[in-house]
Amino acid sequence: MAHKIKFGTDGWRAIIAEDFTVENVARVAEATGVWLKGKSGKPSIVVGHDCRFAGELFVDTAVRIFLGQGIHVKMTKGIVSTPMISLGAKHLDCSLGIIFTASHNPPAYNGYKIKANFGGPLQPELVQEIEDIIPDATTIDIKKIDLDAALKSGQLEVVDLETLYVEHVKANFDLDAIKNSGLNLVYDAMYGAGQNAMKRILPDITFLHCEYNPSFYGQAPEPIAKNLQELENYIKTKGNVSCALATDGDADRIGLYNGSGEFVDSHHILLLLIHYLAHYKKMTGKVVTAFSTTPRVEKLSRHYGLPHQTTKIGFKEIASIMVTEDVLVGGEESGGIAVKGHIPERDGIWMGLIIWEFMAKSGKTLDELVQEVYEIIGSFKYERNDLHITEELKQKIIAKCNNKEFEAFGKYDVQDLQTIDGFKYIFDENRWMMIRPSGTEPVLRTYAEAPTLDEVRQILSITQDTICK
Repeated sequence: MAHKIKFGTDGWRAIIAEDFTVENVARVAEATGVWLKGKSGKPSIVVGHDCRFAGELFVDTAVRIFLGQGIHVKMTKGIVSTPMISLGAKHLDCSLGIIFTASHNPPAYNGYKIKANFGGPLQPELVQEIEDIIPDATTIDIKKIDLDAALKSGQLEVVDLETLYVEHVKANFDLDAIKNSGLNLVYDAMYGAGQNAMKRILPDITFLHCEYNPSFYGQAPEPIAKNLQELENYIKTKGNVSCALATDGDADRIGLYNGSGEFVDSHHILLLLIHYLAHYKKMTGKVVTAFSTTPRVEKLSRHYGLPHQTTKIGFKEIASIMVTEDVLVGGEESGGIAVKGHIPERDGIWMGLIIWEFMAKSGKTLDELVQEVYEIIGSFKYERNDLHITEELKQKIIAKCNNKEFEAFGKYDVQDLQTIDGFKYIFDENRWMMIRPSGTEPVLRTYAEAPTLDEVRQILSITQDTICK
């Protein structure tokens, strides 16, 4: 019996050569094509890959399957980011976009993400329809598919999504303001798919890890503080860096550092984006954030008269709202953020450029801009702690959460419990803690916010002691 392929919250991911094989990619591609042909009379797909090992091989496999099904295919050459595929799907009027990427996962993984023609993640219920029809084996002999003949007939086109993306950036940002600002900026691609585009967008800034290395030097390309120690040390050693941007493997998530080498989390980035777009640029629209995001986003939204909505965790939840409503900013704690005027898709480079434009046009440091936000909503710190525990203990803790057995965590009494997606325990207006299980591994995620980082860590420590005893 064939291996069962399942899509997670953001596509199908598996270990290369173990489950992520040419044969299994062909199966998933065939199901995608069959599904699409049932939905569209003239189907077309744009296909590309990021920096992962064997990306070109997997693109070749999927392209041959789609051609064998009579689908019009637009194929990229070289590495592309997930936002480039999403932008391409929309601007090239394709039915779907497919990118081979495992995003921020470790180097051993590759993956298959499906993008809709509106330029964002395909809706979960539609992805499920594709998953449900994945065959046990492909019915198409890919060796018999002639790519040269497809190119000559026009069924296959080669497209340049990197240039499309760069030109889209130039049309939407005041890059001259950034270039002439005197800001000393650094970009860390984490060996990921943003490297070439950023060299074209801002060629004179400092670049780190902007070369092709599918092993990522053994480091999962996730732009969080523990994975960016080299960038942090560079900032602290140089002493004259204004701001540093990092993006993940497929360049859809953002990491940010201030001039002191301190990591700026996604909560603060979201607040800065709202502040710039609403206050400085006088833009309007709804603010949509995932359940694990700070409630201060809602407070700032109220201050600017913007409606706010909280969703379950997973960017697809946010994207589905952006497609049908007027959304100014949508984002989540894990670094995935989208804004009005682009596509309903996470884009780390785009968000970083907004922050840099904000700094350039205001003439203020990142810390000064954060302070402007604090004057409205108060200062705060945040941290997440992933508890690697047994599945048995994880289920026991979740059962207690469901039964509302936790009325206090040490000295912190629970004033309110919110359960949109996980368990958010409100202690007072400045302090909260959240517990949420991983759906795929024996990990329990704990999140906390408080006025100081010491207190945040104290809350997380007390939480671990309370739930794991």
